[in-house]
Amino acid sequence: MREYSEQELVRREKLNKIKELGIDPFGHEFKRTGYALDIKNKYQDIEHDQFENINDEVTVAGRIMFIRKMGKASFFTIKDKTGSIQIYISINDIGEEAYNLFKSADIGDIVGVHGKVMKTKTGEVTIKCLEYTHLVKALKPLPEKFHGLTDIEERYRRRYVDLIMNDESRKVANLRSKIIRCIQNFMDNQGFIEVETPVLTTLLTGASARPFVTHHNTQNLDMYLRIALELPLKRLLVGGMEAVYEIGRVFRNEGMDPKHNPEFTLMEAYLAYSDLEGMMDLTENMFQTIAKNVTNKMVYNWYGNEINLEGPWKRISMVDSIKEITNIDFSKQMSLDEALKLAKEHDIEVQEHEQTVGHIINLFFEKYVEETLIQPTFLYGHPIEISPLTKKNPDDPRFVDRFELFIGGKEFANAYTELNDPIDQLERFEEQLREKDLGNDEANDIDMDFIEALEYGMPPAGGIGYGIDRLCMLFTESESIRDVILFPTMKPIDKDN
Repeated sequence: MREYSEQELVRREKLNKIKELGIDPFGHEFKRTGYALDIKNKYQDIEHDQFENINDEVTVAGRIMFIRKMGKASFFTIKDKTGSIQIYISINDIGEEAYNLFKSADIGDIVGVHGKVMKTKTGEVTIKCLEYTHLVKALKPLPEKFHGLTDIEERYRRRYVDLIMNDESRKVANLRSKIIRCIQNFMDNQGFIEVETPVLTTLLTGASARPFVTHHNTQNLDMYLRIALELPLKRLLVGGMEAVYEIGRVFRNEGMDPKHNPEFTLMEAYLAYSDLEGMMDLTENMFQTIAKNVTNKMVYNWYGNEINLEGPWKRISMVDSIKEITNIDFSKQMSLDEALKLAKEHDIEVQEHEQTVGHIINLFFEKYVEETLIQPTFLYGHPIEISPLTKKNPDDPRFVDRFELFIGGKEFANAYTELNDPIDQLERFEEQLREKDLGNDEANDIDMDFIEALEYGMPPAGGIGYGIDRLCMLFTESESIRDVILFPTMKPIDKDN
């Protein structure tokens, strides 16, 4: 049997009294003519005395966030999606019956108000209530006004309460929506077409990640939730859709921390007849467009760093970035034994499936360089061993035409000059299978249908993937991915403890 607090019991008693008045305690349609912020902005510059000649009336609705009852007249504040506005309510204006209904209201209730716009002597834009409508009875009290949800886990778990109490959370949620809409408009204006591709797949391809496994009952078939968007989009290039992108959820069965959530939003884009340089230009332009059109600034305070998005952004190869810090030149030809010796000298542990020079180069980068890339940096020239879907560099086939974008020491994007050689691609897939046999559970499967698609001919292309959640973290200056995902993955509450 569920137990209620004293406050909850009182609210249920009030609910019954509302029913006795013939009023539905959980409301119906309510037509409003304005929103709090718009009304305040429209009238904020009008002096108190001037309202004697203004008879503008508005109808608003929102959640009661504050009440100051004073006998036959009171003030209360309601909050709608734009913000809060003060209401003045008097028994002389709405009558005894409606005023008594108001007096039974609690913080958290949702109400409608029709009234005249005025301004108090202290200069606050206020609505003088002429009609009061009860809409929804809140049966649970909100957290204390000045404390809200202080438990971070509870904020994420009960996001609906967090959004009620925390204006910053609402701001971030609204900004995320605007950022994504800006990205879509930008990509559309660049001539890209937004598409949708399957979430369920039978092969593990497109990224190095552990999957979530599910089961299709009708076909008695185990399937994966997708870990990337890449291969279906590249099939569309084969089909003649020369500029495509998708913004969608992907799922990786990995750990959770302030930068990672098991399900997250990824955008991948592919442009026929482009290359790595084209993807760099597209990316820099897109980030700066978001900065100008959504947040109206170029400098962001993120993880204690001042991040400046003004261009041009730095472009540097992986081996040169390592050489800058360690003075080791991996651009020179090197045997595996020489690379292993360097790794041992620098306390870098090399796993069995990483026994290649390319993997060791990447381990050096991760240890010495990655966290130093604070300002926007395009890092290119990755070893072929860690880039199974990327075209080889024509000047040095040990490396591929790939870049990652780093900002604040964290990866924001991953881009390729796309591999369109079906023979080379099949060899890369086969090498991935060998890695899987050696214990790399993030290695790709062989997608023979994709190989067949490439055999029909895929145009030269540039492709890129962006972590949308991390991008939103930067533009909202949030330091946890859970702040920019409305419903992050949470560990279930143990009801027995």
